Amino acid sequence: MSGAVVGPDAAISRARALAADGARTILGITGPPGAGKSTLADAVVTALGPQLAVAVGMDGFHLSNVVLAARGSADRKGAIDTFDDAGYATLVARLADARPGDAPVLAPVFRREIEEPVAAGVEVPAEVPLVVTEGNYLLATSGAWPAARDRMAEVWYVDVPDGVRLARLEARHHAFGKSAQEAARWARGSDETNAAAVRASRERATLVVLLD
Repeated sequence: MSGAVVGPDAAISRARALAADGARTILGITGPPGAGKSTLADAVVTALGPQLAVAVGMDGFHLSNVVLAARGSADRKGAIDTFDDAGYATLVARLADARPGDAPVLAPVFRREIEEPVAAGVEVPAEVPLVVTEGNYLLATSGAWPAARDRMAEVWYVDVPDGVRLARLEARHHAFGKSAQEAARWARGSDETNAAAVRASRERATLVVLLD
């Protein structure tokens, strides 16, 4: 199935098949900023239900604003080096190794309303077979990202027309406090630089999921 291009319904059917045997499986979903990664992850989890699937975002491993400021990276928030990739790889390994009867794994989340990661924001019971994790850099080849990828059964790339994606990004930034001008600057500046890096990983995806 590697390299196939599918729609969301076929992707959800594939996710259901991954969860079918009950063994712990990690499914990654990647794509550029604004592509709809979290939308697809949420659709999979909703369709399968909480007994079969749970979502864990990579964005919980954003560096804090204090650390970004100390590094001089605050204006590049979202770039690949503004995440704790080693921490994320460790979490993915813990999730992959969990077996029924083990204690739940607690994972961080990213809260857009405060623009900060929050520890222990989601609980992942060991009995849930499918963990869906989404983020920009799941197919990156530097740092600890490949170690995280190695523990994932599949990684899907979400593709969407650039005009739709950019409009979503601007609306998101504006909704969370940026002025219209700032929102456009982020979406077409820093976010677009990151998007170019993510697009380069598309060919390494198991599936490409087309959204509109």
